[in-house]
Amino acid sequence: MQGLPQIAADPGRRLLHLSGVTVLDLTTSVAGPYATMLLGDFGARVIKIERPGHGDDARAWGPPFLDGESLWFLSVNRNKESVALDYTTAAGREALKALVRRVDVVITNQPPTVQKKLGTDFETLSGLNERLIYAAITGFGLSGERTAMTCYDLIAEGYSGIMDLTGAADSTPQKIGAPAADMLAGQDAAMAVMAALIRRPQSPGAQLLDIALVESMTRFLSCRAVPYLGSGEVPRRSGGTDSVIAIYQAFETADEPITLGLGSDGIWRRFWQALGDPDYATRPAFASNADRRRHRAEIVDDIKKVLRQRPRAEWLEIFAAARVPAGPINSVAEAAADPALQDRGLFYSLAEDDRRIPQVGLGIHCDGQPASAGTAPPRLGADTASVLSAFLHMTDEEIDRLRDAGAI
Repeated sequence: MQGLPQIAADPGRRLLHLSGVTVLDLTTSVAGPYATMLLGDFGARVIKIERPGHGDDARAWGPPFLDGESLWFLSVNRNKESVALDYTTAAGREALKALVRRVDVVITNQPPTVQKKLGTDFETLSGLNERLIYAAITGFGLSGERTAMTCYDLIAEGYSGIMDLTGAADSTPQKIGAPAADMLAGQDAAMAVMAALIRRPQSPGAQLLDIALVESMTRFLSCRAVPYLGSGEVPRRSGGTDSVIAIYQAFETADEPITLGLGSDGIWRRFWQALGDPDYATRPAFASNADRRRHRAEIVDDIKKVLRQRPRAEWLEIFAAARVPAGPINSVAEAAADPALQDRGLFYSLAEDDRRIPQVGLGIHCDGQPASAGTAPPRLGADTASVLSAFLHMTDEEIDRLRDAGAI
């Protein structure tokens, strides 16, 4: 298959930092599943609750599909067990309560009104488990005037200010090319859960973690928001050419574009030495970053003239030798084929039966080794019987009654 990583996951390299922690995943789509996948990547046991016959909303997101399964779903659901359970039924609610009593963490991304309606809110579930860590990922948080409003990644990006800063100066606002608010909120939720687990021995009561997509996305803009708050200078959309660093942007070469970051006086001097014009770097008018910002347009024009004289590959070799930060503008296909990233173990595939599932790894190395996955994203309901019998110690008759009640 095109682009499928040839490196297979090594379950023996799975991180075990959260071994012994059990997470009940009541989430769907991207933000919540990404949070629980991160916890699973660090060794937690993750039991994913899905609607019978339908499952996580992301299971239907496609094409593209891999053997009938959404690749979006497959991207954020490894290291989990899938239990198909309808807890809108009386029997299903009792099974859910039994699970809550035995787990360490519950993560939900249901809106607060839905949480209360279904009895999955913090007050209800912490009443079942006095040591429960409960993380809610919502659009706007569990309090405030917008708490009842629904939200998606696109909406959060619009609220945050990031879309207004993304794109060329003469373009309309643009969404980031990935579900950034979802991924950031999911990462925040996982980080908060880990912090709560560390706090648990000193504070054994239930803990409520409140993560909002809009706030996670807005915090991402701290390096643009704080300068505005301190100066009143509103940052404008510029195609990434107005960084506080001068010079820090993309340039055309004789063939393919290049990125260039001259982030210090030393790099500034090495850059012009690499270009064969060391005197340019010593001009008094360009002595500091503040000076270079004032003369940015002039400097950019001069750099453009030089970089267009050679192809990208030559410049990258020259700048690497001179220790000047520079790089290509890769497509997703080119990034996935990057030998350096592959050698670091960032891309791999998981084997399940007769299929191989591509994955992007955790990107974190522990003790000199990249983290690896234990299990592939589960088929819908694949672990229902085993979790109910082995984890909840239900008998076959009890499981049959759940099935007869339409709860599983």
